[in-house]
Amino acid sequence: MAEVLANSVRFHVQRLPAPVDPDPARPVVVFLHGLAVDNLSSFYCPLALPVARAGHEVVLYDLRGHGRSERPATGYDARTAVADLVALLGALGLGHRPVHLVGNSYGATLALHAALARPGLVAGLTLLEPPLSGAWVENMLDTLSAAALGLEGSVVPSELHGLRLRKAAQLTTIADALLNRTSLIDDIATSRVFTPADYARLHCPVLVVCGEHSELLPGARELLAHARRCVLEVLPGLGHDVLKETSGVLRASVLAHLDAVTGALVP
Repeated sequence: MAEVLANSVRFHVQRLPAPVDPDPARPVVVFLHGLAVDNLSSFYCPLALPVARAGHEVVLYDLRGHGRSERPATGYDARTAVADLVALLGALGLGHRPVHLVGNSYGATLALHAALARPGLVAGLTLLEPPLSGAWVENMLDTLSAAALGLEGSVVPSELHGLRLRKAAQLTTIADALLNRTSLIDDIATSRVFTPADYARLHCPVLVVCGEHSELLPGARELLAHARRCVLEVLPGLGHDVLKETSGVLRASVLAHLDAVTGALVP
């Protein structure tokens, strides 16, 4: 565990063991988690450890305001998130290396923003349940606003502590702080919706994984229709929970995609 200062924010970062002499042509695999109650730990066992054991250099970090990272009052828009990522890689001495971004839910949206803003940096994308439509933004705003009202002045965190449910209490406290004392909801409201022209500008290979019953599947199909090098995998029987429910199948797909991306970069 380490704290790294990047873009004037202290980030909680985990780096998993890398090869002794890493090939600078091999992409560093960076994991981007979801919104509000999520943090880097959701990736650790399902994907990050297997990816590291397969020989890839791995970086996980809690996004601005999430988990154990610092929680400034502002800066929760996608442009700042991309700036955070670039600054963090530089602070870790990885600014000269290509990266493969693995994003889950909102983290997948940030990964896509990064690939469009910094095409020379992002060598590949793995997007798990990416929320890509304007309808998602509206639904998420409604959900976050309702949660913010419910958490304002709530006694739930103290009750959870009293029941010795410390992890749940901590997540609830973080969610309250994010939703009620930062610009996160306002920043999500100004989110730019992706267009087919954006997808057509993607040059790196993209793997998209969605559950069969996910409300995000139509957006994933639109990305598939317009991106040049995109593969969509639909997992039967699942909704928006592919990271939690299909670790074996998902792990095999992600590792195969990483091997293909790495093989294209490394002679």
